Amino acid sequence: MKAFLAALCAIVVLATGAWALLPTMFARYADETFAAASVRVGEEASIGQRNFSGLPQK
Repeated sequence: MKAFLAALCAIVVLATGAWALLPTMFARYADETFAAASVRVGEEASIGQRNFSGLPQK
């Protein structure tokens, strides 16, 4: 029974530590995480701005 209670306490301590540390250490926005020279981030790369009709743009 002591081992089970110790395991429960360890789980609570680890979960609390992960909850406190992980969002501050590893949280980044997608444009920061996936930023590279070949990545298109912006309105000109959005689906709404692209021409899918096949007609030439004027």
